[in-house]
Amino acid sequence: MTTFLAIIGAGLGGLMLARVLHLHGIAATVYEADATATARPQGGMLDIHGHNGQLALKTAGLYEQFRQLIQPGGEASRVLDKDGNVLFEQADTGEGGRPEVLRSELRRILLASLPADAVRWGRKVSATSALGDGRHLVRFADGSSVTAGLLVGADGAWSRVRPLLSPSQPVYVGRTFVETYVLDADVRHPASARAVGTGSLFAMAAGQGIFAHREPHGVLHTYAALRKPLGWADDFADHRALLAGVAGQFDGWAPALTALITASGTEPVARAIHTLPPGLSWERVPGVTLLGDAAHLMVPSGEGANLAMYDGAELAKAIVAHPGDLEAALAEYEGALFPRSATAAVEAEQVFDVCFGDKAPHSLVDFLRQAQHGG
Repeated sequence: MTTFLAIIGAGLGGLMLARVLHLHGIAATVYEADATATARPQGGMLDIHGHNGQLALKTAGLYEQFRQLIQPGGEASRVLDKDGNVLFEQADTGEGGRPEVLRSELRRILLASLPADAVRWGRKVSATSALGDGRHLVRFADGSSVTAGLLVGADGAWSRVRPLLSPSQPVYVGRTFVETYVLDADVRHPASARAVGTGSLFAMAAGQGIFAHREPHGVLHTYAALRKPLGWADDFADHRALLAGVAGQFDGWAPALTALITASGTEPVARAIHTLPPGLSWERVPGVTLLGDAAHLMVPSGEGANLAMYDGAELAKAIVAHPGDLEAALAEYEGALFPRSATAAVEAEQVFDVCFGDKAPHSLVDFLRQAQHGG
C-alpha cells in the first residue's frame, strides 16, 4: 500500500497535523498502535498555553470547541510544605492564559474533526526503512505495511521513526513519578480535596514531591515524584505493596497529602522520567521528520502537549506553504523546530530544578511569585 503522507501516532501532535492538513484539502493517514480511541487512559489535565497550544487550536479551527472544555477553577494553584502549610496560593481569575482541560477531551475533538477513515487503529509499528527518493517503508506488527511519500514520527518517547534520523535514545533522569487517582474525593477524602482546591497542588521538599490536579466529578489525579533508580517500582509484589512503599517515602508528611497516595482508587502506575539530549537535531533526510516527544522529549514542565500540537500545526502550515516541494517544507519546519525545542528543554530543566532542588519548596514559591508579577 502507498500513501502520500503517513503519520505514526494518534496523540495530540499527530492528530493536529492531520487536522490542519485536512482543512487545506491535503489527505494524511494516521497509524496508531492502540486498538481503539479508548483502549487506554489518555492522562489527566493539561494547561493549554496561549503562545503555542492555543495558537495551534486556532490554526486547526478548534479554538471555540476547546473553550467549551475548560475546567472551571482549574488555573488555581497552591504550594504546600510537607506539613500541609500553604506557602503560596493563586486563584483562578480567568486571566491566567493557561486554562486546564482533560487530555482525553482535547483528543476527542481532534479525532471528531477528521474524516472517519483518517486513523487506522491497531497498527503497531515494528520497523521502518528508507527506500530511496524520499520514500519510506513502514511495517506493522500485524504483517501489513505502507510506503509513504512523507513519513512523520509523532510516536512519542520510544519512536520507531526517530532512528531514520538520529541514533539518540531517551535517558533516565533518576526520577520516577507514581500516578494515582483518588475517586469521589469531596465525599470520601475531604481533607485531601480541600488541600488540592479547585486546581493544582504542589507539595514539595528537596528531591521529592506530591503533585495533584482536580479533575471533573471529584477526581484527584496525583503524581508522587521520587528520586529512585530505574526499575525501583518493579521490586514490589503488587500494587498495594507499591502504594505502601511510595507512601513510606513521605513518612511524616501531612495525612491529607499522603492520602493522595494511599487512598488511590486505581492501581498505581510508575512512570520513569526520560529525556532526549537537549537541543537534539539531525541532518535533513528526505521524506521524514518528527514532532512532539519523538523530536524533543524533556522533563515534565507543562509544555509537552502544547509543543506537540504546535509542532503539528507548524509542520502542516509549512507543507501548505510549499506545494509540490516537501523538502523545502521540511527544511523550513525543522529550521524553526530545533531552536524552539532547545529553548523549551532548557526552560523545562530549570523548572524541574526549581521543583526538586535543595531549596524546594521555597524555590518554587519564589519562581511562581516572579511569574505572577511578570518577573
